[in-house]
Amino acid sequence: MTGDYPNRSDLRGAPQANFTGQTYGQAKAQREAQQAVPTGAPPTDTPGGLMLPGPVPGAAAFNRRTERPAEPVTAGADFGPGTNPLQAGIRPKVIEFDDTVLMLRQLYNAYPNAGLMKFLAKYADRMS
Repeated sequence: MTGDYPNRSDLRGAPQANFTGQTYGQAKAQREAQQAVPTGAPPTDTPGGLMLPGPVPGAAAFNRRTERPAEPVTAGADFGPGTNPLQAGIRPKVIEFDDTVLMLRQLYNAYPNAGLMKFLAKYADRMS
């Protein structure tokens, strides 16, 4: 069986599981399915090479001493001392253009009427 799955350690030499609590006839279908694709062993820990060595930056205790004692708490905010968001490398929010007013104007130009004109005026006032 080792030759069947050279790259799959979870499928090499795994015992076939017999699940209980099935309805009549399902156990036979399960055995046939396990012969086609055997069930694997339960997962084990990941190899040490995939783990990050040492502690992850910023993942220490919340009440630890600061790593930047000269930096104000408000650094990166729009208010207070310290760098502003652009200086901190924080991209500004992009407010997308509301094309509803444009569509309403095009609709009014195609079908002018007083009701649509009032609606367009109220919508435009509310948006500004």
